[in-house]
Amino acid sequence: MTAPHPPLSLAVITASVRDGRLGPAVADWFTDRARTRPDLTVHTVDLREVPLPLTLPEPGHEPPPETAAVRDALRAVLDRADAYVVVTPEYNHSYPASLKNILDWFLTEWAAKPVGFVSYGGLGGGLRAVEHLRQVFAELHTVTVRETVSFHTVWERFDAAANLREDSAADTAAKTLLDQLVWWGGALRDARQEHPYGT
Repeated sequence: MTAPHPPLSLAVITASVRDGRLGPAVADWFTDRARTRPDLTVHTVDLREVPLPLTLPEPGHEPPPETAAVRDALRAVLDRADAYVVVTPEYNHSYPASLKNILDWFLTEWAAKPVGFVSYGGLGGGLRAVEHLRQVFAELHTVTVRETVSFHTVWERFDAAANLREDSAADTAAKTLLDQLVWWGGALRDARQEHPYGT
């Protein structure tokens, strides 16, 4: 009999850092659903709470101590994660600069792990941001799962208390995304344990 697998560690990343952002409401909605699953342990990362400068240190050099402390705290969460979900808006047909900055600060932490997307915006629902992110994550050796959750005209979907109005389609999409993420996360975790990626 095979031993049961421990839950996967999932990091849910809120990408927007703007004032008045809706990102935390969308991320909270998704995180609540992810936390109902016994096959996941969920950790959250709000990029507004872990600001890293746009100026990266020269390769081989350490950043200032205060920057290194933020980097190391974020690195610990990303490194122990078996999978990621990025909650992102669409800005000017793409994703926020705050997210690109984090992707540039880290490299090996993302490799050989799956990432899913929850996007939001106007008529496009943030899907153009997701398409751009797929290319960037491919460069980081990260597997992007096929299904997404997207909120079109998002300001009409959440009420004044930042709660999602009744939406069974969104619940179904979240379950499908999480099912795929768990499959890929388990398969890739097993593969990394058997043969570390890149060796």
